[in-house]
Amino acid sequence: MNTILTEFIGTALLIFLGCGVNANNTLQRTHGKNTGWLLITLGWGLAVFVGVYVSVHLGGNGHLNPAVSVAMLMMNKLTPLLFWQYALAQLAGAFTGAVLAWLSYRDHFNEHLNAEEQLGVFATGAGIQNNAQNLISETLASFAFVFAILCIQPATTSMGSLDALTVALLVMSIGMSLGGTTGYPLNPARDLGPRIAHAILPIKGKGKSNWSYAWLPVAAPVLGAALAVLLYQLLLA
Repeated sequence: MNTILTEFIGTALLIFLGCGVNANNTLQRTHGKNTGWLLITLGWGLAVFVGVYVSVHLGGNGHLNPAVSVAMLMMNKLTPLLFWQYALAQLAGAFTGAVLAWLSYRDHFNEHLNAEEQLGVFATGAGIQNNAQNLISETLASFAFVFAILCIQPATTSMGSLDALTVALLVMSIGMSLGGTTGYPLNPARDLGPRIAHAILPIKGKGKSNWSYAWLPVAAPVLGAALAVLLYQLLLA
């Protein structure tokens, strides 16, 4: 199967399950309401595992994240053209996954009239609004994520099934340790795609999509990925 299509499918599954666990924990009258941060970190980690595993099984590379693709581009494991094709497929997949999560929980969204929490199902935000510090926090988390991925799979852009589990555990670890500041998007598509979905979808009582913050979870993972590649290459030089 075309690797661009596998990026779309894998990312759609990742965000469908990830936004789904957010909805289950947040929205009114769900069976998982207020289960807590542990459910969210476990759910997102397992969502990563499913998305990467399916993408690789279908013949793709399992990036599912423009920040990972940036790292591969910097290491000459991805051409510029293919990078942009991957990034657009990842963004489209993230948007699609968010729409599917909304469809699954549509009645619950319509009963949950807290606009800020509705947005939180889709997109990340800062616990304490301080853009400079939020940028540092998210860049450091993204740096740790991409650097560890480079060490897990140094020789190829492809991630097999065992590496998918390792990446899932990595996401869980970062969420539990570093996710309390900005919600650890680690992935520009993960935040931007669902934020666009929130802006477009007919959600009862929804508020604004907080576009003034939206640049940060896009820029920070890319910056963190670039720093991770530079350190990785320096250590191996």
